[in-house]
Amino acid sequence: MTLPTPGPRTPKARPPGPRRRGPRTAAAGLALGLPALLLAPSAHAAPTPQPTQGQPTRPAQGQPTQPAQGQPTQPAQGQPTQPAQGQGQGGQQNGQQQGAQQQGAQQGAQQRAGQPAGEANPQAALVDQEDQRILQIRSVLTAILQIGGQATGQWKQPQIFGSSHGKTLVLPNVGQAYTVADLAKYGGKYFKRLPDGSYLLGIPVYVADGAELSLKNADGPLVLRMGSLPGAFASIVSFGGKISIEGTEQNPVQITSWDPRTNRPDTETADGRAYLRAVGGEFHAKHAKVSHLGFWSGRTGGIALTGTDRPQSEYKRYTKEERHQRKEERLEGNKNRGGGGGPGDIEIQEPGGTATHVPAADLVTGSIDNATITGNAFGLFVSGSNQSQITNNRIENSLVDGLVMHRFAKNANIANTTVTGSRGDGFVLARATEKIRVTNSTAEGNGHNGFTVNGAALAEGPSASGESLQTFGGSSISNSVARSNGHYGIELLGGHKLSVQSSKIIGGDMGIVVREGATEVQISGNQLTEQVRQGISVRDGVADASLAGNTIVGARTGIYLRDSSGKLTGNVIKGATAHGITFLGDADGSEVRNNSLAGRGTSAVSTSRSSGDIAEDDNNTDGWTDTASLWMKARRYLTPMNMIWAGVFLMVLFSMLRARNGGLRIGRAGHHPYELQQPMEKRQVWSLPRRPAGPAPVRPRRRRGR
Repeated sequence: MTLPTPGPRTPKARPPGPRRRGPRTAAAGLALGLPALLLAPSAHAAPTPQPTQGQPTRPAQGQPTQPAQGQPTQPAQGQPTQPAQGQGQGGQQNGQQQGAQQQGAQQGAQQRAGQPAGEANPQAALVDQEDQRILQIRSVLTAILQIGGQATGQWKQPQIFGSSHGKTLVLPNVGQAYTVADLAKYGGKYFKRLPDGSYLLGIPVYVADGAELSLKNADGPLVLRMGSLPGAFASIVSFGGKISIEGTEQNPVQITSWDPRTNRPDTETADGRAYLRAVGGEFHAKHAKVSHLGFWSGRTGGIALTGTDRPQSEYKRYTKEERHQRKEERLEGNKNRGGGGGPGDIEIQEPGGTATHVPAADLVTGSIDNATITGNAFGLFVSGSNQSQITNNRIENSLVDGLVMHRFAKNANIANTTVTGSRGDGFVLARATEKIRVTNSTAEGNGHNGFTVNGAALAEGPSASGESLQTFGGSSISNSVARSNGHYGIELLGGHKLSVQSSKIIGGDMGIVVREGATEVQISGNQLTEQVRQGISVRDGVADASLAGNTIVGARTGIYLRDSSGKLTGNVIKGATAHGITFLGDADGSEVRNNSLAGRGTSAVSTSRSSGDIAEDDNNTDGWTDTASLWMKARRYLTPMNMIWAGVFLMVLFSMLRARNGGLRIGRAGHHPYELQQPMEKRQVWSLPRRPAGPAPVRPRRRRGR
């Protein structure tokens, strides 16, 4: 698989020195030139129709439609012109190929060592290039379909569209679903059946608004290999259309990236990789095995279901009466379901900022059932969706996160899904997601958290994009398992009325962590074992949390609250080695009632480092062994208020011990208080001497000397 020979250039157009392949040069190779890599000769692709005025009529830079006769196609930076079996023979590869292979090996080593920073800019440029290619195709289609006449009729047929970003097989709406046979018919040399019965796709496919692509094979298993070379890779993208992948339990549809140079799936993401994406519209997959797709971003991460902020043209396909009828049907359907919205609308319950409004026509909806997804960059990425159904799936060894529900995903149902071996989180419910239910699912052996639910607002104050300050919530995790994940089992960040119920969390640094100001969180009926530090940690401004009926075994501290308030009722803590329950900082309004605490440590309920009113009632601590020293026990009571009352008591006691007559009463016999008193008639009469009668004698006056 090689890229076509670049067109001739003047000496001035090319600077001296070795030529470096940039993103735009790589983009010119999106039509992968499959005939050069296949043993059998192939037919030419369908001719590209003349674009409208202002569009170039010549092929994209570096993409001639056919190399000169008898002249071999020149490989681009280490891409051989022969199949993989021809590689590795000494003397058959030039120095340029060897240098490119060494560079690829270095990139792979950096990725395996966890050092992908050097590849950030090229990958980001490839993502931007893909966005521009998709929007350019959509803009051209929209403009031509509005013109009418012969040009419009021509563009209503499937064809290969060439642009500055490469070639793309465009499938417009023709009133019926496209099949594998149609890809072979219209893809020409870019879609070939290999000797083993699989198909190799060597060109990006664009499913236009209202069109449908159905990938299934009634005769047997369908294996689709999407060509993937450095900077030149196939993709299947629908924009307002529908993609349907349908296999059977015995014969699932298999889709993977494919490097024809090695005859193996492409495992390098630094130079881009094949991917699937639905922008608006619908995406359905059942009984499928998808592997080694995607790179860098969520929307190019492997399998992506994304909404769009650009309005679709779906209303152009209906009359005014039909549009009103469809609206009434949606509203009636919502009423019968009891709320929750439908695929065609989304309700805003609280006023928000301008940036958080997602028009109903721009949402994507779909279902993925009984699928196995292995080795994608992001196993599954969903944003701007309503009522997506993700059931009975297994997602393995994702390079970033396993299953990501991103901005404005709402009313989704995730059930019976296992995510294992992701380098990041297993399940991610990011900010601006609401009412997502995760049930009977498992996150095991992931590098970071098993489950992460973020309900925080998109902004904390004025922002350039005018984001809402409202938090998000209503999502829940129930009857699920988080086992042996690298960081936490489940982490809840902000939000309102998030819940974790009847789940098992095994291992991890902490079991369940709630933080960043979450409100009215409910943690109930969970079983937590083998955590290193805390079973349940509630911290950093969480208010009105409810922790009820949880069983925590083996954590150093069972339940830990820091600068947060909550009601702890009916929890069972066993085998704690530090504290059963710990309060730290402001915990005013918290309640600790009817909990059973067993273990060995300095205290069953530690409140010595907290402030505020904490109500404790009817907690069973019979199974707790207090290992605190005498000084530690004394410190529990040496609070400022206790010291004040102790001083008052000592002053009273000291006053009682003092003698009334200046001596101590200690050792003195007591006397009757009236012992020395006698009746008046028995008392001795005392008479005073009288003075002689007459005038008082005159005292001589003393004269002062001069």
